[in-house]
Amino acid sequence: MKLLLAFSGGLDTSFCVKYLIEQGYEVHTAIVDTGGFTKAELVDIEQKSFELGSKSHKTLDIIQEYYHKCLKYLIYGNILRNNTYPLSVSAERVFQALAIAKYADVMKAEFVAHGSTGAGNDQVRFDMIFNIVCPDVKIVTPIRDLKLSREEEIEYLKSKGVVRDWSKAAYSINKGIWGTSVGGKETLTSDKSLPEEAFPTQKTKSGQETVTLKFEKGELKAVNEEEFPNPIDAVNALNNLAAPYAIGRDIHVGDTIIGIKGRVGFEAAAPLIIIKAHHLLEKHTLVKWQQYWKDQMATWYGMMVHEGQFLDPVMRNIESFLENTQITVSGEVYIQLEPYHFVLHGIKSDHDLMSAKFGKYGEMNNAWSGDDVKGFAKIFGNQTMIFHRVNETDL
Repeated sequence: MKLLLAFSGGLDTSFCVKYLIEQGYEVHTAIVDTGGFTKAELVDIEQKSFELGSKSHKTLDIIQEYYHKCLKYLIYGNILRNNTYPLSVSAERVFQALAIAKYADVMKAEFVAHGSTGAGNDQVRFDMIFNIVCPDVKIVTPIRDLKLSREEEIEYLKSKGVVRDWSKAAYSINKGIWGTSVGGKETLTSDKSLPEEAFPTQKTKSGQETVTLKFEKGELKAVNEEEFPNPIDAVNALNNLAAPYAIGRDIHVGDTIIGIKGRVGFEAAAPLIIIKAHHLLEKHTLVKWQQYWKDQMATWYGMMVHEGQFLDPVMRNIESFLENTQITVSGEVYIQLEPYHFVLHGIKSDHDLMSAKFGKYGEMNNAWSGDDVKGFAKIFGNQTMIFHRVNETDL
């Protein structure tokens, strides 16, 4: 019974390896790298897989695919779930599931497994993608089916001779290029915040620092005049500058796919700065109706990504729209970094619609006369005037 397990090396998937072998499966593991891992961490995860008894292990590097098929559209759309969360885990889970499903087909696995619980979004994302991409492969989910607590998993592994410092398992950490999520006992409540030590990146910088981001057609191409042909490298460079200020920390509260409210901590310095900087540049370079319809489309797109519906063909339609809006979104954005905070100072762009050629807001106009405005104001409110006159409304 050949089985492929989506493996991270953490508590849940470590339990899955031991338990599934005990149930008679031939267990093979794969980790999907969506960014955030060092080479040493990936080697360590591979060693843990073999130590637990897996027959093989594979690292599936999909960082470039993840960026070009999803992340750039999250930037184009300035997408923050509930105006807070940059979809750090939501987006990467879809691509991790896709990569696992494709690899299961390549290795001709009869079964595919993941370590999701029965109380979160990931179970739906993984199951749905597996059902779409490899419908003939049976899905196995030990943690969900056995309804195990973290403490029960630890006791089981100890009984099988798996000795590790499981104290770190107090917090569930998911690392990726688009942010790191942090779940723990505090996020199971509505009133408690995560302690400083729960965040993987600790504050090591103080004072202030100015950063310049250069965008070309909506994509980040340079940080402080250093050009990056690969946008992934630009994201990492910005994160290396900003994360030590402990910028990008927050707790997101949202609606889960299964209908309950969920709460998760995260740190996402580069994603939050990029999205806010990009949004500011758009406010200068797009007309109001472009911005309006982008907001509508982007909110929908973000919800569909969050709920694992990335493969719905309507998503390709929205992506085409979002990409087309970026033709004039080029220029520089100036940002100040400081502990726990960043400030957008302004932009410079050849496409800036605040051009002084046409006037300065609140001061003078060059492209119209006072009489033009008088006539415009009268016509602009004409239908509303007629409505109130006809209906004799009390104003």
